[in-house]
Amino acid sequence: MIIDIARLWKVPLSDEALRDVELCAGELLANAVEHTKARCMVTVRWTGLRLRVEVADTSLRLPDPDMAPDVITGGRGLCLVAGLAHSWGWSPAGAGKVVWFEVAADQVTTGDERLAVLVGAAQAQIVARLAASA
Repeated sequence: MIIDIARLWKVPLSDEALRDVELCAGELLANAVEHTKARCMVTVRWTGLRLRVEVADTSLRLPDPDMAPDVITGGRGLCLVAGLAHSWGWSPAGAGKVVWFEVAADQVTTGDERLAVLVGAAQAQIVARLAASA
């Protein structure tokens, strides 16, 4: 749905960059649902320079890309977001928080740099699995 919105708005991002936006949005949504077991709200904005995706949830648990509570099945999503998005962060909102990321049209992670991010996240997950089994 976010990709459809970006295309409707004619956001100048390549198909590869839009797939990364979709991946990052999916990671934030999965975290929100996993930690709250409740509905969340997604907001998409195009500033003319950056595409911003925000996911608001009711959890007070702060996002931490370095903490992976379940190293076998997950916990590396924020590492992907940090590597693929131009910027990301969070802010308190009511009884919860908003986690967001932005992708700038002229600063998209592509090619070897994108591959390095994906491989790095996979390697971190393997290391965590080995450490958990030791």
